[in-house]
Amino acid sequence: MGKKLRKLRKKIKLHREGTHTLVASGVALVLFNALLFEVLYHCGCTLLPFYIVLGVTTAVYMVVINFFRCPPRHFEEETTGLVIAPADGKIVCIEEVEEKEYFHDRRLMVSIFMSVTNVHANWVPVDGKVKYVRHHDGRFMRAWLPKASEENERATTVITTPEGTDILVRQIAGAVARRIVTYAQVGDECEIDDHLGFIKLGSRVDTYLPLGTKVLVRMNQRTVGNETVLARL
Repeated sequence: MGKKLRKLRKKIKLHREGTHTLVASGVALVLFNALLFEVLYHCGCTLLPFYIVLGVTTAVYMVVINFFRCPPRHFEEETTGLVIAPADGKIVCIEEVEEKEYFHDRRLMVSIFMSVTNVHANWVPVDGKVKYVRHHDGRFMRAWLPKASEENERATTVITTPEGTDILVRQIAGAVARRIVTYAQVGDECEIDDHLGFIKLGSRVDTYLPLGTKVLVRMNQRTVGNETVLARL
């Protein structure tokens, strides 16, 4: 199976993409707070500023930990013909559009906007084989804007289902996001439950489906990655 996306299955509660960030920021915050305590203690000043700063930095660190969380999820139902949400977030677009990168024809696009409070791991939406992967450098405008799918930094992955249907998933960076990670490689066999990648900070994931696909979500609906059923092919 090539590099096997399966080996990246959800076996951790914190995503590996956050390891360096969490370690570096944790060490920095501990050193900063320790230094502040030493300065205030030795000068005989009140320790109130230390406790305030400690509370604020702890809260900030908890937000960072929350961002990199990666809950273990397994889709328990029969997957044939189903397209599963590739991300946590909110449905912000369900419309027929012209897909200009790969298909060059009309497709049904379902967009999920991920806020900074959402889990930012991305999952494979269908069983199949990876047919196309490409990363594009670009701008960092707000992810929910229509032009973001063509002008922002983005990564496109196309997966062919066992029935021969091509599904395109596009990870899109937002105004804050500065890094898109895609694990898929051309030739990889993949399945629902596998990790597709990770986007750091607020962003968007678009799924392009064949016209006539039955969409099973509605506008503004909250989605749970690898759990919510987006559509039936």
